[in-house]
Amino acid sequence: MPLPFLTADRAFDTADDVPLPHDDRDRWRRPYRPGPWRVGAAAILLLLASFVLFAAVIIAATASVSSAGVVFALALVVIVWALRLLRMGTWVSAHGLRQVSLFSTRTTPWAQVATVRTVQQPVRWLGLPRTVQGQALLLARRGRSAETLPPLLTSHNADFLGRDPAFDRAADSVEVWADEYRQD
Repeated sequence: MPLPFLTADRAFDTADDVPLPHDDRDRWRRPYRPGPWRVGAAAILLLLASFVLFAAVIIAATASVSSAGVVFALALVVIVWALRLLRMGTWVSAHGLRQVSLFSTRTTPWAQVATVRTVQQPVRWLGLPRTVQGQALLLARRGRSAETLPPLLTSHNADFLGRDPAFDRAADSVEVWADEYRQD
């Protein structure tokens, strides 16, 4: 029984030569995987949300429905917080560069990007106030100072702590996107 989908010697038809989903440059994509610290924190939050949802069911069965609704709303807030935590990071597309934080999203069109570069500087460890020496990917916008914007990526954030090669690949990838789409 021949299995043509498993062989590399079949001829490719031009009729079904459609681009793969990752070839769509207009879609926003994160040029790196979320790190284990970020995924672990989101998993713990979702586990907490499951316990809170279970408590809401018990409260609805034994007490008033209004108090169960309050606990259910609290569980929804925790779920949204966990999903937003997973969404945080730097995203790129043909439209520009997007930095997603917990409470805000900042999009910079490529026309406004002056430079994207990696520098050695003190960076925050896991987003906490403590700083350590590390690397940061900085965005400089046209007509604005670089000190006003937070770094796009750092070597000690929740995505790259203990994963220096992953930080280097992600920083290089964002710099390549910037070189390709930036208008000089």
